[in-house]
Amino acid sequence: MSDHAFATRAIHAGQAPDPTTGSIIPPIHQASTHVQDGIGGFRDGYEYNRAGNPTRSALETQLAALEGGAHALSFASGLAAEDALLRGILKPGDHVLLGNDVYGGTYRLLTKVLAPWGIETTTVELSDADEVAAAIRPETKIVWVETPSNPLLKIVDIAALAGIAHDAGTVLVVDNTFASPALQQPLSLGADLIVHSATKYLGGHSDVLGGAVVFADDRFYDQIKFQQFAVGAVSAPLDAWLTSRGIKTLAVRVRQHSENAQAVAEWAASRPEFETVYYPGLASHPGHEIAAAQMSGFGGMLSLALSAGPDAARAFASSTSVFQLAESLGGVESLISYPSDMTHASVRGTALAVPENVVRLSVGIEDVADLIADLEQALEKITR
Repeated sequence: MSDHAFATRAIHAGQAPDPTTGSIIPPIHQASTHVQDGIGGFRDGYEYNRAGNPTRSALETQLAALEGGAHALSFASGLAAEDALLRGILKPGDHVLLGNDVYGGTYRLLTKVLAPWGIETTTVELSDADEVAAAIRPETKIVWVETPSNPLLKIVDIAALAGIAHDAGTVLVVDNTFASPALQQPLSLGADLIVHSATKYLGGHSDVLGGAVVFADDRFYDQIKFQQFAVGAVSAPLDAWLTSRGIKTLAVRVRQHSENAQAVAEWAASRPEFETVYYPGLASHPGHEIAAAQMSGFGGMLSLALSAGPDAARAFASSTSVFQLAESLGGVESLISYPSDMTHASVRGTALAVPENVVRLSVGIEDVADLIADLEQALEKITR
């Protein structure tokens, strides 16, 4: 499928009709084990569901095709994918260079779970090449990138950072959750590995948890797959099937997410109630030109800083009706969250703390006039 366009790959890669019945949708192989043709005689390599499952294999083929990768592995959650990647590459004494605006769960995993194991983490401004180069140590094994970042939508030049990382002998990992492969292809820009929370845009319907690691080549595949097998945080057959189903509409969904978010961002930029609109699709965004060069669209995520401060931000986040107050993102429905107390509570009191006047929007695919009207009524409610 590598010679087909993205939308075609999203629908067809790994999704061949069932050879027995001709079902256009591959079946869910809801089995925990597989009968062997004699001891060690695995049928198509399948032995036990933790080691491999046909439904999960179909999803992994689909994921690799989406990102232009050599391989992919599917996990029970995005954090399970991150954990397997980190444990598969790192050993005690190693160092990870992390952006200064990242998902709170990633920071928690590195600093609370892996730090006692002997992993060190440094946070830097990844858009500053000099700062990145100065922060890389001999023991630095991974440079970890989110672009756009969560929740302040910072943009990192992936190709430039890949050059710095590779010159230093380190691995570049890109979390592509916010952009999704529909908008950004980090492997083609020099990244070595991609991670996803498949719960978000890939699944797209807020009905499944999942995670993924996608590999540029064979390097690291065996050791991370071993972590997947040995620890067992794999996606269940139904979860893999739901994610595959969601991916088939990824191209058209993300196009509408991006269109709606651009309109909401432009509306918000015209309102004095917001001191900052964090959205790379605005020409005023400091990363706009880089985002325009390495992305085919600007995505459905944006954040807003309320001019009136933290209390106004909390009240605003609790005053919408079409935008539902919830964590997560990337579903067809619009969500609003207050990162400081919700998705990023784990980084409060650190250099990564989210400003307390910021709310985050996951702009869905509803009618955009209804979305803007909902935000307008929320502003009216908190300014009465």
